[in-house]
Amino acid sequence: MEQAGTLERGLAVLRVLTSEPRRRMRATDLVRATGLARSTVDRILATLVHLGYLRTEERDVLLAPRLMELGEAYLRCSGLPEALAPHAERLAAELDESVSLAVPDGDGIRFVAQATRRRTMSVAFRVGDRLPADRCAAGLVFLDPGAPCQVDDQLIEPGLIAVAAPVRDAEGTAVCALSVVSHTSRHTATGLRDHALPRMREAVAAMEAALARPAPLPRPDTAMADVSRAVKAERGAEFLQSLARGLAVLVSLGSARGGLTLAGSARVTGLPRATVRRAVQTLEQVGYAAAEGGRFRLLPRVLELGYAHLSGLSFAEIVQPHLADLVARVRESASVAVLSGEDVVYVARVPTVSIMSVTITVGTRFPAYATSMGRVLLAGLPEERVLSLPVRPLTRHTVGSAAELAAAVRRARRDGYAVVDQELEEGVRSIAVPLRDHAGRVVAAVNVAAHASRATPEDLVREVLPALREAAGRIEADLRHVRATPS
Repeated sequence: MEQAGTLERGLAVLRVLTSEPRRRMRATDLVRATGLARSTVDRILATLVHLGYLRTEERDVLLAPRLMELGEAYLRCSGLPEALAPHAERLAAELDESVSLAVPDGDGIRFVAQATRRRTMSVAFRVGDRLPADRCAAGLVFLDPGAPCQVDDQLIEPGLIAVAAPVRDAEGTAVCALSVVSHTSRHTATGLRDHALPRMREAVAAMEAALARPAPLPRPDTAMADVSRAVKAERGAEFLQSLARGLAVLVSLGSARGGLTLAGSARVTGLPRATVRRAVQTLEQVGYAAAEGGRFRLLPRVLELGYAHLSGLSFAEIVQPHLADLVARVRESASVAVLSGEDVVYVARVPTVSIMSVTITVGTRFPAYATSMGRVLLAGLPEERVLSLPVRPLTRHTVGSAAELAAAVRRARRDGYAVVDQELEEGVRSIAVPLRDHAGRVVAAVNVAAHASRATPEDLVREVLPALREAAGRIEADLRHVRATPS
């Protein structure tokens, strides 16, 4: 295959998959939708799965959270969320209404930031969603950029109203639209305009001042090794090196606000400049990039590649496939729990199929002091808080005092895992490790539980802990893209 053609075909497959993200598709569906040969589709899917952009369940192909890094590259390249989102958040808090930022995308607009107020009836738009320009206030801003504001009186949906104003760059071009969105149960369209517009004007002025400031310096263009060569040598014909390299170029254009030159992208990716040029030409042809001076910047259309759907995944939806993979590997039940007061609460679980199994459902609560997940979660608390927990015997193996519990929690903090041997219930052993969010904070724990007849504590450490840590690492990698919380 010719290099640019491979990237174009790979993007075509991604577009089909992301056009109906909740529909389960198979390779045969993609062959029919794209017109590509089955062998081509199989190699594209194998490459995208290896890159972590897709995952498979039996014969179904599903989007994986890492695919969001393509949309994240556009958002960084535009610089708009970084510069303007804090002002939108403040405006939403002051008005107690939902606020969004949108950019033009063909004959529509696409949302690039949201500050949503949670109510019984709340706005369901997500970053990456696209609306027709003539059916919403933000779109009307770009259709008539000279107007000071635009009002949407239930154009897009009955009951939904909005007022929008343009945010301009230093040259006076409307680069995005600031919208305040509400419901007719709270305001009339005219009432919302009168309520919001004075404060919106102040927010627009602050946003335009932020855009006028020099862009932050880009991250150093440190040359990266082109790992696709080694992967190609290992995996052979099923791995499309040119597709992997083309997507690496797309991601590289998000390294700096305003994009990169060909030479800059070559430095970031470690690829030859000619390879970068061919990839960028393909990205231009499919509407994902544009030249601006000597730089190439990404366009909002990149967000169509699953960003809105993936950003809306719940914490449980993120961890569930990893738990299923872990259970298939260790053949024991796996769970995720969070700390709630003095208890752990289960938020996700995949049981193993066995005559003897631990029966636990999502929402089950257990005292944290007697569980492995509780121990690694308590490790994040001050020791005086741990010492204050009431400890009572649940079995003959349960820790007998707050001092014993504190010592066990210190071990969990030191080792990065905890093993509990029949302290919650006779016959049940478990091992747990912490789960951290994008900021490195422990937000949950993941464990594997087994009947004592099937595994000793030493077995759990030797045979289960490596797989458990790998699963936790994959979950944490997903949480770096999807900012879901277990609450």
